[in-house]
Amino acid sequence: MSSGGRVARWLFPEGHRYARFVPLLLALTFVSGLVDAVSFLGLGRVFVANMTGNVVFLGFALSGVAQLSALASAVALAGFVAGAVAGGAWRRQSEPGELFAVLIGFQLLLVALALGAQTAGWGRYAVLVPLACGMGLQNAVVHRLGVPDLTTTVMTRTLTGLAVDRPGPAGLRRAVSVVMLAAGALAGGLLHARTGVVGVLVVVLVLLLGVVVATGPRPRREGPADGHPRLPRHG
Repeated sequence: MSSGGRVARWLFPEGHRYARFVPLLLALTFVSGLVDAVSFLGLGRVFVANMTGNVVFLGFALSGVAQLSALASAVALAGFVAGAVAGGAWRRQSEPGELFAVLIGFQLLLVALALGAQTAGWGRYAVLVPLACGMGLQNAVVHRLGVPDLTTTVMTRTLTGLAVDRPGPAGLRRAVSVVMLAAGALAGGLLHARTGVVGVLVVVLVLLLGVVVATGPRPRREGPADGHPRLPRHG
C-alpha cells in the first residue's frame, strides 16, 4: 500500500468512496493556510480562503473603526463566490472525482496568473482576484466530493465537532485538518517574511501541481477497498 493509501486508511478505517483523495485534501488544506497568510500579510489584511474572516473584516471596515479596506474584502468575497459558482456549475451531473484534477488545474492557472500580476507590479487587486477565484474553485470541488471533516478551509465547525463528539476517526480527521491549516499559515508567514508574496505563490504553484499530478487516472471503480461500506456523501 502506498503512503497515500495508508493515510486514507488511517483517517477512514471505515472506508469512503473518495478516500483516495484524502492526502490531496490535506495538501489543499495546507495550501489554504499558505494563501491566506500571503493575502493577509502581503495584500493588505484580507483573506482569500477564509470567507468568514472576510465577512467580519468587511463589517469592521464599514464601521470605520479599523484600518481595513471594505473594497478589498468585497472584491475577495466576489472573486471567491464567482469561482465557487463556476466550480459548482461546471459539468454538474458528472462524478465529482472525475472533475477534481481539472478544477484544481484551473486553480493552478489562476495562481500562476496572480504570480504573474505580482511580478509585473499590476497592483494588489490583480493578485487578489485570481487567488480568490481559485480558492472558490477549490472549495467547490471539495464540497462536491463531500469527504467528511476535510473541507480544506472551514475550521469553526471542525473545531466544534472535535470538541463535542466522542474520540474516534472523525476526531482524528478534524485534528489533522486543523493542524494542516495552521502549519500552512505558519509556513506562509515565515516564507513571506523571507521571500515576499512571490516566494509564497511559487510554493503554492508547486504544491498544486503536485496535487494535480498525484490525482492520476481515475480507477475503474471508485469505492472503499477490502469491502468496507461506503459512507454517505455530506454537503
